[in-house]
Amino acid sequence: MTSIIWYPGHEVLLKDVARAEGCYLYDSGGKRYVDLESGVWCTSIGHGHPRILKVLGEQAARIAHNGFIYSSSIVEDAAREMLALIAFDGGNLVFLCSGSEAVEYGVRVTRMITEKPLLMTMADSYFGAYGSAWRRDETEWFSFDWSSCEGCPEGRMCDTTCEHWAAIPFERIGGFLFEPGSSSGLVRFPPVGLIRRIVGEVHRTGGLVQVNEVTTGIGRTGRWFGYQHYDISPDIVSMGKGVGNGYPVAVTAFRPGVIDRLDGRPVMYAQSHQNDPLGAAVAREVIRVIEEDGLVARSAGMGPHLISGLEGIKARTGRIRAVRGRGLLVAIEMEDGPEEALTRQALRDLLDRGFVLARRSGFGILRVDPPLTIDLEDIEAFLQAFEKVIGVA
Repeated sequence: MTSIIWYPGHEVLLKDVARAEGCYLYDSGGKRYVDLESGVWCTSIGHGHPRILKVLGEQAARIAHNGFIYSSSIVEDAAREMLALIAFDGGNLVFLCSGSEAVEYGVRVTRMITEKPLLMTMADSYFGAYGSAWRRDETEWFSFDWSSCEGCPEGRMCDTTCEHWAAIPFERIGGFLFEPGSSSGLVRFPPVGLIRRIVGEVHRTGGLVQVNEVTTGIGRTGRWFGYQHYDISPDIVSMGKGVGNGYPVAVTAFRPGVIDRLDGRPVMYAQSHQNDPLGAAVAREVIRVIEEDGLVARSAGMGPHLISGLEGIKARTGRIRAVRGRGLLVAIEMEDGPEEALTRQALRDLLDRGFVLARRSGFGILRVDPPLTIDLEDIEAFLQAFEKVIGVA
């Protein structure tokens, strides 16, 4: 694949995928692979889902793309269904193309509203490929290192008696951008008490709370959204990846009243496929499929089985440092050296056995994020193959 500029940090190991269906990929020779990465977290309900294919064909035949001065009713209808899903009825929403855009759009709105110079986030967060949230310039962002909070003694309050809490300049912070679990692909979950305390303080001082649900949303963690594990009420929710099931659509949703705080000022962001009917139709159908097929509950049920199986392999082999996950968002941190030889070899050996995973380079981590439709038999087959591949230390 010499003509293609590929993802940085990733090697193309399977170069001849001819087709995909459900949780499976098939190469040109007919060999089947279980896609345990959902593409790149994207195919939440499986490759080539018949209802999504039907919507793509029917909507494209009617109208796929809007202009600047005309629209289609499907966009408004889809927006209302998406807002109702988050309990943002009466709020506002924009359809975009990528998760990076969905995050950046929310950041721009927050900056337009707040008079404070800083936005806050966790130091290990990832927010996309461009814009303010990607650059994280220290003149615009306060990045909080929560590593010391992970082992905080139970019952300790997040208040000025804690040096880490006292170092947060809330008087200069106008918004909090929270990624509830991906941690740049490391799959780490900040303590519930810490996040609720930060959200409470930001809201108390008039700031906005935005959650990045590009990787943790749409049922991935066993709930519709990752922030629901924290019992918080965000003002802005950014979605991507799984909401399009492989089609490039993303969403930024605003609680009622947030856009009103702009006092009629336009958000200076326009791109050619903003609020396209085709993307809106796909997103709406993905949500309907997940609701009607009970896939959020399926994720909640399958996840513990997968994690328990991995914990058993960890105990038997001694070659796994940690297993972290919620629902079907799982990371396996290997007992590996600086060159990640074990992790790299495991990835290749699993591919030979018909299982596609992702490797988080630089950390010796394998990631397991299958479609929410995955069968228990495929999870069991993966667990058996993985234990054979990594062997005994």
